[in-house]
Amino acid sequence: MEGTESYENFPAWIALLATAVTLSIYALGAYILAGFGVFVAILYLLYCLLIELNVLRRSCVDCYYYGKLCGLGRGKLCSVLFKKGDPQRFVEKESSWAALLPDFLVTIIPLVGGIILLIADFTWLLVALVALLAVLAFGGTAVVRGSFACKYCKQREIGCPAEQLFCKQEQPKTNED
Repeated sequence: MEGTESYENFPAWIALLATAVTLSIYALGAYILAGFGVFVAILYLLYCLLIELNVLRRSCVDCYYYGKLCGLGRGKLCSVLFKKGDPQRFVEKESSWAALLPDFLVTIIPLVGGIILLIADFTWLLVALVALLAVLAFGGTAVVRGSFACKYCKQREIGCPAEQLFCKQEQPKTNED
């Protein structure tokens, strides 16, 4: 990624695209889970809100883009809701797959729920919704982050635990291996 210039403030269309993908995932998840009742869909949306607030509180407050327009559209929102943190804390954070599990559950819960509903009462509409959710959650998120957000992120250049987790370089083997 050397030679790629980072943004001081991201173009609004990138933040809007990222936000649209995220909100679409939440809306599809809620719609699918509404098959179990409106209460389940509401609980899911509350879970999504808690996940977002947790990301803002634990990560965005320390990010370079705090108070700025970031690629995921959270920097300015974070500055409205929380006090600025310590940018060094962001660089020193370590991320793991286990730590990301609550974020992945935003997609896993409605996918599993959709499969259960399909077994109970198969409809092509539900197949399409579950497939669309999977495409948006895995493909759409990867494209937004990989091609538009992370690629031009100054925090990635400074130090980002997610980038370190997702883009781990394979360590060269030594004679001791």
